[in-house]
Amino acid sequence: MRIRSIRTSLTVAVISTALAWMAQADSHGMKTRSPAGAHLKILTPKNGATVKSPFVVAFGLSGMGVAPAGVEHANTGHHHLIIDSPLPDLRFAVPKDEKHLHFGGGQTQVEVSLPPGQHTLQLLLGDHNHIPHDPPVMSEQITITVE
Repeated sequence: MRIRSIRTSLTVAVISTALAWMAQADSHGMKTRSPAGAHLKILTPKNGATVKSPFVVAFGLSGMGVAPAGVEHANTGHHHLIIDSPLPDLRFAVPKDEKHLHFGGGQTQVEVSLPPGQHTLQLLLGDHNHIPHDPPVMSEQITITVE
């Protein structure tokens, strides 16, 4: 009985230490570096545009290449489209939900359907583990209106 209690306590301690280390990894230089001058932008639609749903969002990246998620190559990453949401915490992997779309296959555009009204769009590049680079490579946030 006592051995099981010690083993459980040791397991909890190891897991807690690993989680704390992972949470602090970026402060210890573990983030993937981005090259100077890397630039990400939304090619279409343009800021202030009025569009009909569905519409195409095209991604523009310069100074870096695109690689699928899980593939680690220097100076590469994959796109994440953030819809109607602020940037996520740049210390951690980009969430995956209806407001944070992942393009881990290396896609450079997507057809999006949104309800009528005003919406914001922003791109954020992630490394092979979906973690933003250091410094982060992201587009300006744009606002569009869907008819």
